[in-house]
Amino acid sequence: MYRHILIPTDGSELSQSAVQHGLELAKALGAKVTAVTVESSFDVYGLPSSRDYQMAGAFTEYTERAKAHAGKILSTVAQAARAAGVECETAQLLQDHPHQAIIQAAEQRGCDLIVMASHGRSGIAAVVLGSVTNKVLTHTKIPVLVCH
Repeated sequence: MYRHILIPTDGSELSQSAVQHGLELAKALGAKVTAVTVESSFDVYGLPSSRDYQMAGAFTEYTERAKAHAGKILSTVAQAARAAGVECETAQLLQDHPHQAIIQAAEQRGCDLIVMASHGRSGIAAVVLGSVTNKVLTHTKIPVLVCH
């Protein structure tokens, strides 16, 4: 049925639930997993113009923090996969639109299922903020299993 499952995660508690569900499904099916986390790119406009001379240092600091953050999230998934006996690759993706990064990663890696969490925003928050999960559901042809 499913042979390669993509599991996007942001490290949140809700996301961890989806990771666990995805790993259990992968184990039951004998599928492999690719876990990804998406970090946004460096915002040059976040640094006041009076501090332009600090741009290189700020960029380096941001990059190091993003890499450490992603590494922590992905190592947790990799450890859980090892404990479950599931083959797992990990990747940190850099993209300002997480849904695009998730869909591209699934397509490029030949994934046949995406397992992800939904934070379940409703009302005006859902309209204004949107939902990465909703955008993935809307823009991909790959099946998506949403965990709450």
